[in-house]
Amino acid sequence: MDALHSVSVAKVAELLDLNNLTKEMNLKERAIECSDVNRPALQLSGYFDHFEERRIQIIGNVEYTYIEKMSDSEKKERYSRFMEFDIPCIIFCRDLQPDEIFMEEAREHGIPVLSTGRSTSSFMAELIYCLGEQLAPCITVHGVLVDVYGEGVMITGESGIGKSEAALELIRRGHRLVTDDVVEIRKINEHTLMGTSPEITRHFIELRGIGIIDVKTLYGVECVKEKQQIDLVIKLEDWKKEADYDRLGLEEEYAEYLGNKVVCHSLPIRPGRNLAVIVETAAVNHRQKKMGYNAAQELYRRVQANLTKNSEV
Repeated sequence: MDALHSVSVAKVAELLDLNNLTKEMNLKERAIECSDVNRPALQLSGYFDHFEERRIQIIGNVEYTYIEKMSDSEKKERYSRFMEFDIPCIIFCRDLQPDEIFMEEAREHGIPVLSTGRSTSSFMAELIYCLGEQLAPCITVHGVLVDVYGEGVMITGESGIGKSEAALELIRRGHRLVTDDVVEIRKINEHTLMGTSPEITRHFIELRGIGIIDVKTLYGVECVKEKQQIDLVIKLEDWKKEADYDRLGLEEEYAEYLGNKVVCHSLPIRPGRNLAVIVETAAVNHRQKKMGYNAAQELYRRVQANLTKNSEV
């Protein structure tokens, strides 16, 4: 999936722990705009038709052994032609070391060269996933994201309705905070939305009347999480006596973000309701539905069976 924005080579190198072999270059200035990668075996043999220069280029054993068989004059010609393109960076796998001619051409054309000790196939899978996540379409939503029994629950609602207080009570009950106030939502694929926190507010919660608290410092690292897939949305709203609230849950309601639908429950707020317990129950019930059991449908089945039985008497 092509990206709507870019990520720097420096960020990818940091995330994947890559070694920079061209330390004189500023990797923050090199942008990656494509989540696909390429192994340039054909290009190193001189074939450049349909070459995707926006992709990161990966050198593995096959490309490396082919390079070793070339003469110095062939290397200089092929490397120069290859690096005339605006390639984001070149990565050598298995701790393979580029020859001096390769490094000279890379420096002359201003293309960063990095390396990793990982095997080519496994590294490519990791790199593609990393790029897909970093380059995914992203929006920000006002809300709180909490990991409850492994389910990513995003709590939304008007400002001051009690989202942060509910999150704090969930944390005290052993669940984990992902983000408070602002949720960055990334569309990883057609079925997955990943939620993270802006770096500046990570692990902080704002409580009216108290101020800012650091959850990681107060409650420990086991109470926070860097990112979480969004499985369920709970929308908090003021209780309205005349409103018709769903009491059975036979039909699912959905909220849509970036074209993906997520199960959504509207939860009316009233004095005396324990939000943390209700959110816990909603998360467990959602998980149970994913495992194939729906309590509302089971009740409906029992009622229908009982009506059928009575009509036969």
